[in-house]
Amino acid sequence: MTAGGGLTIRPATPADHDAIWAILEPVYRAGETYCIPRDITRPEAIADWFGHPFTAFVAVLDGRILGTSHVGANRPAGGSHVANASFATHPDARGRGVARGLVEHAKSWAAAQGFAAMQFNFVVSTNADAVHLWQKAGFSIVGRLPGAFRHPQLGPVDGLVMFHTLKGEPDEP
Repeated sequence: MTAGGGLTIRPATPADHDAIWAILEPVYRAGETYCIPRDITRPEAIADWFGHPFTAFVAVLDGRILGTSHVGANRPAGGSHVANASFATHPDARGRGVARGLVEHAKSWAAAQGFAAMQFNFVVSTNADAVHLWQKAGFSIVGRLPGAFRHPQLGPVDGLVMFHTLKGEPDEP
């Protein structure tokens, strides 16, 4: 999928693992936005990112992978009609539309797979850029989990649950 401005989003392959790890590692090590152990190993992180039920994608701009996402069912069985997604971008992607392209792609892909909605289970409230972008993309804050995230510098901060309807009645994906 071409997202505009030369941005291409495509399914990730094993050949992309190094580029994906180069994006995920500093984000995970900082410990400010994901409930992932800060000392996660590369093999553990890649296995998680590509793990069932998720499909991983990369965002390529000017021949370089500058972002990644994974999208899949939020929960099995009765919750399988709602998608979930995670996103990470390289610092060089800032202000270039990569994150916006990834979230729009995730919404389109999820709708095409039959998902009725998309939910972000745990958005760290201090991740203001992400919260703002998700709201611009149509997501609403539907829940606040007081002090649910242990931020390494700020201590306990809120986790947010964000939700966006993708289409009418739910289908079985």
